[in-house]
Amino acid sequence: MRQRFTARAAVVGDRAGTVVPDAVVDALDGSIEWIGPAAEAPPQPGAETVALPGVLTPGLVNAHSHAPMVLFRGQGEGLPLDRWLREVMWPREARLTPEDVEVAMTAASAEMLGNGITTSVEMYFQPERIAAAVGVTGARAVIATPLLPLPGMPPMEEQLRAAVALAAGAPDDGTVEFGLGPHAAYTVPLPVLRDAATAAREHGLLLHLHVAETATEGEDLLAAHGLSVPSLLAAHDVLGGRVLAAHCVHMDDGDLDLWREYDVAVAHCPASNAKLASGVARVRDMLDRGIRVGLGTDGPASNDSLDLLADQRLAASMARLRERSATALTAAEAFWLATGAAADAIGRPDLGVLAPGRRADLVHVDTRDLVFEPVGDAADLLAHLVWSADGRHVRDVWVGGSQVVQDGRSTRVDAAALRVDVAERAARLAGR
Repeated sequence: MRQRFTARAAVVGDRAGTVVPDAVVDALDGSIEWIGPAAEAPPQPGAETVALPGVLTPGLVNAHSHAPMVLFRGQGEGLPLDRWLREVMWPREARLTPEDVEVAMTAASAEMLGNGITTSVEMYFQPERIAAAVGVTGARAVIATPLLPLPGMPPMEEQLRAAVALAAGAPDDGTVEFGLGPHAAYTVPLPVLRDAATAAREHGLLLHLHVAETATEGEDLLAAHGLSVPSLLAAHDVLGGRVLAAHCVHMDDGDLDLWREYDVAVAHCPASNAKLASGVARVRDMLDRGIRVGLGTDGPASNDSLDLLADQRLAASMARLRERSATALTAAEAFWLATGAAADAIGRPDLGVLAPGRRADLVHVDTRDLVFEPVGDAADLLAHLVWSADGRHVRDVWVGGSQVVQDGRSTRVDAAALRVDVAERAARLAGR
């Protein structure tokens, strides 16, 4: 299928913040074939033409999410991370059924698509059900099968074998990819982490884990081993290969140098880190070292939204506040963290940028709103996109050239019915 999209402008999603005014994006069979100004567009006889009044962007890439936790949104408000997990989250999660996860992921996926997020990295139970959910909504997902020593779960070695087997059966069309998700060094035994890393490298899988989220999580490990968590992971051969570390808030220079040495990517989650008072990650220092960084929402129970357009503004604000510099993270870099940089961080060069050969995952942001005025030049559109816009301005979304959001509504699922279903299930899980 041949498609031509025309728009007021296209924001490419590269680090330079390229904006193409009066833009045309041509797609063929779900991939981008050409992008540029309308005056230079090649003839496309027979193409389906989609004329859009606003701005076209790449589909946003959510580098770290536990999206089925829409079931727990707002629960445990005001608790620090350790108590929030042990007193609120884990007791509820112990009651989860596979159907709970699939319904919640379907609802959350529709919410993310409505906010312009076309791909998310998910770490949550029942990975097959998560895959089924995004198959219904039309989204993409990289699903890191969680490895955790929790009551009722199989032995860790059995969990790892099953996760590797699941990854081997993933489709090859770029819609769903399975990886390995050992939760963290403070919850998963080091030998299991090492074995998971070995398996990930052997099979080319994403290894996704939480690292240095809070100031206290590494204290016991430091006391026992005399090493920071990043150094401990390096010492136990966990690093190397395709590694994505979530949060990475409490990292010293030596830790960041290790990340650069092993090419570890970071999923930066500013909203969750702020809500749980975990701290402010050293994003500027990471980027200056050449560390790959992508923006993530984290779970909707610790954010509490699934809105990367809002989170990019927070990422830029917190970086500037931390460095006390208005140039610590530019608008172009903030948007890049949610698009091209995030795709690079998760190892998906087919996503995140409007460029020939990339997948036609497109977002139409309606700029017929006062927050997008005034516009003196094309760069102003990017500034407004970062500093003024959020998910409510997304009108239409395509994944692989197929429309999954039209005029702000899912074309695939009944979001209102899903909301009622999620509310009923959440009440049961809370014991009400």
